[in-house]
Amino acid sequence: MGIIKRGLKNAFRNSIRTFLIVVILGLSIGLVLIMLVARQAVQAKIESVKSSIGNTVSVSPAGMRGFEGGGEPLTEDKIGKLQKLEHVTSVTKILNDRLTTENSNLVTSIDAGSLGRRFSENSGQRFASPFGENRSGSGSQGIRTFTPPITLVGTTQPTNLSSSIGGGTFKLIDGEVFGSSSSDNVALIGSSLASKNNLKVGLTFTAYSTTIKVIGIFDAGNNFSNNQVIMPIAIVQKLTNQTSSISAVNVIVDSISNIDSVTTAINNELKDKADVTNSADQAKETLTPLENIKNISTVSLIGSLIVCAFIILLTMMMIVRERRREIGVLKAIGATNIRVMGQFIVESLTLTLLGMVIGIGIGFFASNSVTQLLVRNSVSSNQTPGIRGGGMMRMFGQGINSIRDVQASIGWDIILYGFGAAIIIAILGSAIPAWFISKVRPAEVMRSE
Repeated sequence: MGIIKRGLKNAFRNSIRTFLIVVILGLSIGLVLIMLVARQAVQAKIESVKSSIGNTVSVSPAGMRGFEGGGEPLTEDKIGKLQKLEHVTSVTKILNDRLTTENSNLVTSIDAGSLGRRFSENSGQRFASPFGENRSGSGSQGIRTFTPPITLVGTTQPTNLSSSIGGGTFKLIDGEVFGSSSSDNVALIGSSLASKNNLKVGLTFTAYSTTIKVIGIFDAGNNFSNNQVIMPIAIVQKLTNQTSSISAVNVIVDSISNIDSVTTAINNELKDKADVTNSADQAKETLTPLENIKNISTVSLIGSLIVCAFIILLTMMMIVRERRREIGVLKAIGATNIRVMGQFIVESLTLTLLGMVIGIGIGFFASNSVTQLLVRNSVSSNQTPGIRGGGMMRMFGQGINSIRDVQASIGWDIILYGFGAAIIIAILGSAIPAWFISKVRPAEVMRSE
């Protein structure tokens, strides 16, 4: 008890020096806590991003993308095996088709314009113009003007638009969504298409000579996707006479760390019947800013710990040199090396823990701001300007926005880590001074005095 009491008293023998040492230690320990909090927050965000961005494997019939190319559709029996693969969390099945004035009473909300007419000519499609006028201007049979078709998406995941041709983010404006295994004649329609056709939830339209009920209206954030109709895949397969056919599959993996192994397994399963792609490289690029921050915070954390230990070391070395005579007297009257060392270690711990209190305050108020600053600077320096494109590229644009949102705060676990670090710093900082104490000889001290 005497060791602790004397150690506490000695810590305040020189109040000005104690104040300055505690402030400097507080700043250093505050930096330690800030870097520890930043590293922990960034690591949590990395794990979150790994399980939500870039963890999709896209599977399509060999030689086909969207409505372009050719080949044979995928089948239910082949795709069913993918769900059983290791690290696969879900499989979204899609069957795309088009609604025109010939198979539906819906009117598209998109005007063809010069781009639409050009693409229709280049694709070799021919659409009739008003009857009574042909290309030469004379009567008889004619060719209709081109009207953009409406994209029909049959799917098991109606709220996932990242894999659709138009991409976007699903936002239900009115109504409800159908279940993944639904086989009802129901549909979700885009807001633009609903407005163009005066459709509301509960009303119906016709497709493939079948009455379809509108159960929901959604907004995807772009004109193309808002001109879409989303229906249960089982109904689209039935209405289009494509039983068990699938035109695209999205396989969700538990983490991008396993994306390559799952891609290989899918290739082995489907062989040359499908084109299998993933976005692992782009996802890793998205994570690069966070990995950089993690490395910076780790190096800064280690550096701050070393600085704290060095401050304590120099402080205790100075104190030991000042109190060399006092140490000699204590030893002369019977104090052991361990007893004298313990007194100085208590003094070191007192200074460090006082600095820890200041450091916790600094970390509490500054950790989130510093982390956000690191994230903004790192993302800005690594971001590729002008991300454009369809669903996949929009997904990465959303990914970059996601990694900007890193929230850091000091919890009890950080405080406990901090106290543990303070004790280690105090012990390390007292190690060499303790060795010097053991070398002090009372007779030599008395003679020199």
